[in-house]
Amino acid sequence: MAASWRRILGCALLAGAMGASSLAWGQLAFPDANAQAAPNPLTDPTVKPGKMLLFDLEARFAKDVLERGGAAFADWFAEDGVALGNAAAPLIGKVAIAKSANWDPKVYQLTWTPTDALMGPSGDMGYTWGHFEGHSKDANGNPVTTTGRYMTIWRKQADGQWKVVLDAGANEPVAAGDCCKLPPGEH
Repeated sequence: MAASWRRILGCALLAGAMGASSLAWGQLAFPDANAQAAPNPLTDPTVKPGKMLLFDLEARFAKDVLERGGAAFADWFAEDGVALGNAAAPLIGKVAIAKSANWDPKVYQLTWTPTDALMGPSGDMGYTWGHFEGHSKDANGNPVTTTGRYMTIWRKQADGQWKVVLDAGANEPVAAGDCCKLPPGEH
């Protein structure tokens, strides 16, 4: 799949998740020269508790994956979770995700930062989205970096734990910028 199609797919996945809530469309920030940066949820006292919970979940998820690699990645999924990746068949169910997520954190480091989050009105589902980076080395020992956008949909389980029910990512070239910018004159 060409890089431009990956970016379009990533934006389409992101837009599809945002379409699940009419409030989400109002929070989608398209480039605007007069717009201010989104508030930092860690220092903004007006941020709702649901958003803070989702940012906290993402931080704990990312920390665990950085320390334990693929095994940690799979552990955060619900039994019926789904993982979607570039040019790959969907991984459906925690067992399939665990079989695929077998990387060692000494060989591959996956990091990500959420850009935004939204908790659903019932307080038992929400989503985050942001930027990810993967760091590894090629056969000659040269550093290799992959970057992209992701979205994660979270659901509170019957036992009160929060688990990932959908994780989707789309690669982009290094320093590609915002995947969702419209070309000049196409507003």
